[in-house]
Order: sequence, then C-alpha cells, then structure tokens
Amino acid sequence: MRPDARRELIRRQGARLFGRDGYAATRLDDIAAAAGITKPMIYRHFDSKKALYLEILRRHEADLPGFVQAAQRPGSAPGETVARVLDGWLDYVAENSDAWLVIFRDRTGDQEIERARRRVSGRATEVMSHFLRQSSPGLEPDLVEPTADFLRSGLAGLVLWWIDHPATPRETVHATATRACAAVLG
Repeated sequence: MRPDARRELIRRQGARLFGRDGYAATRLDDIAAAAGITKPMIYRHFDSKKALYLEILRRHEADLPGFVQAAQRPGSAPGETVARVLDGWLDYVAENSDAWLVIFRDRTGDQEIERARRRVSGRATEVMSHFLRQSSPGLEPDLVEPTADFLRSGLAGLVLWWIDHPATPRETVHATATRACAAVLG
C-alpha cells in the first residue's frame, strides 16, 4: 500500500473509532487493528494519538470552503446555489459521519484539541458568512456573522440528528435544511 493511502486508511479508521468511542477510550492499538496494520506503522504517519485526532479536525476545516466553491455557478439564483451547497455538504456528511461525531460530540478535555475544534467551528462560520454576503446582499452587515453561526449550528444539529436516525431518507434531511435556510435567508 502506498504511504498516502495507508495514512488515509489510518485517518479513516481513527475517525470511525474516535466517533464511536471517543478520544479517551480509543487506543492506537484499536486503530491499528481496525486498519489491519501494526501500532508502529501508525507512528510512521502520526506522532501520537492526539496528532491523528488533530489531523481529523484539520481535514474537516480544510474541506469547508469546498462546499460553497463547488456549488457556485455564474448567474445562479441564491436558492439554486443553496440547494447545491446542501447536496455537496450532505454527501460529505454521509461519507464522513464519524468525523462529524468527533467534531461535535466528543469532548476530550485537552485544551489543544478544544481550540482546534473551536477553530473548525469558527472557520465554518466564516465560510457561511462569506456565502451570506454574496447571496444575501440585503442582509444587514451586523446580522451576517450571527446569522451564519445560527445556520452553522442548526445544520450541524440536523446532521447529528440524521446520524442518530439513519433510516431517515437523505431527501428528508435536505428538505429540512432547505426550509431552514430559506426561512433564515428570506
């Protein structure tokens, strides 16, 4: 296996186990077993369990702008762009639900990890604020950031609910998110 593919396997298995069991209860031995490798192999890619955990958070933070960028098309109405953003975002969540649990449910008590988690949330609010400035020019400037954070936290809550209710069709979640965004954006 190529080193980059092995690193990705370790990251995915780490996210799955951290999402399921939490940071404190997940051991590198568990991640190695899930990835079908040895613990020393993990250390070739990550300095520590914490470094792996932080990488999961960094990856999500880096992926955030892509939802909006991929959805923007010249001349599109804001509603069409919102629908495309939600499509891409829900696809991402379905593929990365373990990482979503790491970000929004697990609490480690480690200050560096908590700062990274707050940075991810702040970045999501920044991305949403930028989108609101472009798609809702009538929104008063002092309302942009709180509205963006409201949407960020509400959409995160909706996805956590969806993870807990996996039988719920994606279309239902998309329709719910669309209605919420439409109500907020006017």
